[in-house]
Amino acid sequence: MQEYDLFVIGGGSGGVRAARMAAQSGATVALAEAGALGGTCVNLGCIPKKLYSYAAHYGEAFDEAQGFGWSGAPPTFDWERLKRNRAIEIMRLNGVYEKLLIGAGVQLMRGRARLADAHTVEVAGELVRATNILVATGGAPHKPDFPGHELAITSNEIFDLEPFPRRLLVIGGGYIACEFASIFSGLGSRVTQLYRGAQVLRGFDDDLRAFVAAEMAKKGVDIRLNAQVASLQRAAGGLRATLADGDALEVDAVLAATGRWPNAGGLGLQEAGVRLDEHGAIAVDDAFRSSVPHICAVGDVIDRVQLTPVALAEAMVVVDRLFGAGKRTIDYENIPTAVFTHPNVGTVGLTEARARERYGALRIYRSEFRPLKHTLSMSGERSLMKLVVDDASDRVVGVHMVGADAGEIVQGFAVALKAAATKALFDSTIGIHPTAAEEFVTMREPVG
Repeated sequence: MQEYDLFVIGGGSGGVRAARMAAQSGATVALAEAGALGGTCVNLGCIPKKLYSYAAHYGEAFDEAQGFGWSGAPPTFDWERLKRNRAIEIMRLNGVYEKLLIGAGVQLMRGRARLADAHTVEVAGELVRATNILVATGGAPHKPDFPGHELAITSNEIFDLEPFPRRLLVIGGGYIACEFASIFSGLGSRVTQLYRGAQVLRGFDDDLRAFVAAEMAKKGVDIRLNAQVASLQRAAGGLRATLADGDALEVDAVLAATGRWPNAGGLGLQEAGVRLDEHGAIAVDDAFRSSVPHICAVGDVIDRVQLTPVALAEAMVVVDRLFGAGKRTIDYENIPTAVFTHPNVGTVGLTEARARERYGALRIYRSEFRPLKHTLSMSGERSLMKLVVDDASDRVVGVHMVGADAGEIVQGFAVALKAAATKALFDSTIGIHPTAAEEFVTMREPVG
């Protein structure tokens, strides 16, 4: 029986990073993956979603170009070409991941892995032994339970939907639901988004939530709050969604984007002594060790922060502890994130509500404006910038933005928050003019 220093279950971002880095440190490493390499991010998440977001923005760009002197025949959108080109790029990335693993000396095993015992893994009928095991199997979309829910699709199927949905119903108010609502609206679909709560993007800053919802509505997304589907059934030419209030919608497709659950089932974990928490995620300590210390887990399967860069950072902590100096840690404070709605959201640090709970007295700086580009584009899109400042220390503890390239802009300010920058430092920084980003260093008067 082949023996390894580390066996990785799952070929997504966290698993591939751990396998590569461990192998490069001199460890013997194997990785099992039943599907395409790259995990959710590469195949069914971040990458294809961002490509589709770019595609949707081109529809706006053609309209906006007229204000800048460009004219011509209205363009047409080819859904099949977009899907085909996306698939080619994803296949290229799958190949890149495979080359990285093989080049690092990782033994790649194709097939679903399952623990036969605490040190033995079975893959496609083959048994291997491992001193350490890392579970990095990610998560999967969750559908709400209502009559006819099997007729809805998830974010896994949305990229290859056939035919293009002229009428799309999106269920959910999180970032995945909001992103796909924006994307398909931009591609030409008539989108209705239902969310059972009072406002979309729960957990984000309240000003940001209200602002981005209003901007999405400007672009044609019909957001219905405090609403949910009671049942779904087939109808002539599509689907009929009956809502809890008795209203009904005729649509071509229904996307259920109501959260993701950890992929921890069917792996033999509990039989090997690994404890799962009440949400079905693998319970781990600060070093990402499970209740069986040599079995570790990272990424969405531990359900801490469901972001690709976080999984990568967690993987590096594990590799450093097992095969390095054991000094690397991860700080979950001030993790920047973006939501690729139209317009984009970028945020890092505390929301105003959470900052008030932690610090008490705050100064809030808020600016809403029409970007320079749209003075000629004739678009009604507006941007929002917001700073949350602890009054006692003058430290900036939250940076929030809605606007074009918000993620690109906020990434740089995330470094400032990690460095504990004060508002005085922001004020002393010269802005780049004319840019939207300069607004963050030119806001001088706090709002009431």
